Amino acid sequence: MLGSGPIRIGQGIEFDYASVHAVRALREAGYEAIIINNNPETVSTDFDTSDRLYFEPLTIEDVLHIIDRESPIEGVVCQFGGQTAINLAKPLTDAGIPILGSSCDSIDLAEDRNRFEELLSRLNIPKPAGRAVMSTEAAVEVANEIGYPVLVRPSYVLGGRAMEIVYDEPDLRRYMKNAADISEGAPILVDRYITGKEAEVDVIADGQGGCILPGIMEHIERAGVHSGDSMAVYPPQTIKQSTIDQMVEYATRLSEALNVVGLMNIQFVIENDQAYVIEVNPRASRTVPYLSKITGIPMVRAAMWASLGRSLADQGYKNGLHPNQPNIAVKAPVFSFSKLTGVDINLGPEMKSTGEILGIDTDFSRALYKAMVASGIDVPLKPNETALLVTLADQDKAEGLPIIRDFAALGFRLIATSGTARFLSENGLEVTSALKISEGSPNLIDLIRSREVALLINTISKDKKIEKEASLIRRASVEHSIPCLTSLDTARALHTALATRNAGEAFDVVTIDKYVEYQHA
Repeated sequence: MLGSGPIRIGQGIEFDYASVHAVRALREAGYEAIIINNNPETVSTDFDTSDRLYFEPLTIEDVLHIIDRESPIEGVVCQFGGQTAINLAKPLTDAGIPILGSSCDSIDLAEDRNRFEELLSRLNIPKPAGRAVMSTEAAVEVANEIGYPVLVRPSYVLGGRAMEIVYDEPDLRRYMKNAADISEGAPILVDRYITGKEAEVDVIADGQGGCILPGIMEHIERAGVHSGDSMAVYPPQTIKQSTIDQMVEYATRLSEALNVVGLMNIQFVIENDQAYVIEVNPRASRTVPYLSKITGIPMVRAAMWASLGRSLADQGYKNGLHPNQPNIAVKAPVFSFSKLTGVDINLGPEMKSTGEILGIDTDFSRALYKAMVASGIDVPLKPNETALLVTLADQDKAEGLPIIRDFAALGFRLIATSGTARFLSENGLEVTSALKISEGSPNLIDLIRSREVALLINTISKDKKIEKEASLIRRASVEHSIPCLTSLDTARALHTALATRNAGEAFDVVTIDKYVEYQHA
């Protein structure tokens, strides 16, 4: 069993959860389980988790040395240790070591952009327009062909590393110049950026015709925010049934075409009720622990047993999407910006969160409020006293207006920079204008430092001069523990949560097993 190595952004404790539950499934099936991992801050490296533990680096040389020592072995499990483990599938296969679960070719078919695009085309499954490129000129050609903005990212990387939304050719050339060091010779992916809703689904398949989808998680933030940084809700709240049926059909066909044995994660973007496949990860994802708890399906055990040859039907599962449970669950990211000095807190395609939490209830707004509080976003509201500082980029003003109006209706006192203040005032809102940093003092940062504001909404501008000041404001909010939201979708969600609390709704706080009992009652 290959673990995930040191915890870092993009690869956290969720994969340790998967590794531990996979080891338990192996031992339950009568196998001796050996873990290779080199992170002392995990359960997988506890002395009683596995039959033997090798506290060694997750490199091909070290893994092969351990296999030599332990031979004969039934095989190596790569799919529960995140990208670190899955990247070892090919060199292990080349060395003649059997892989339990999806084969090396299945993994490569999902991760090699050209092969995967050919597969999608053959299956008639839509994806955002774009191609993989190896040079700057090829990237510019693709971008001109499909139109800006484009989403660019290296292949075979973790946590959306070096992923960007690029709006023009000069920025694309700058990106390509810097991307060579990160891609390490792998293609750069250039796709049309679709500003739609994202959703993701985890699939368990057995390679024998069995395929179940425990659940679909709908992202609250729109496309462009990394899935690890986005809030998500189960079951979907705003996705049409016809679109859900599309995702189930595409996932089922992909699992069969890829010959998936075990777990697979698929990410979709939805535009005009049409689902497009963004990417497929042929391994356990960070949502597995959440869906397992929410749905009651022991996903890792089912996937591990499927990898050992036991069909899903024999395990008692029916093909297709598992029925939605009565509970509503919201997954929210947790950030450590106060400890990561110099990091801008604006959310984008590159992952920045260091953890995740789960809010669960029988009502969406209550589950959302629990998730917000647990992730560190809570705004004690004193009507007409608690101040909301607003700086909206020009392209966000029209969309942001009803959201800001809703906050004002809750009792927030509005403060805004001159352009935003003028726009809000023209639309009938009472707002106090504040100086930008470059306009003198007292300015926005002074308001933050004096704790005159309790919440900051600051959307990202395409103007680099404006963004230079905005990053200082966002950093100040972190240093003074004032919640700062850079996505209007997150702001809308916070308003929903605060409105529920202010309405005086009762919040039940019970252990998760009680919720599981309720959903199976």
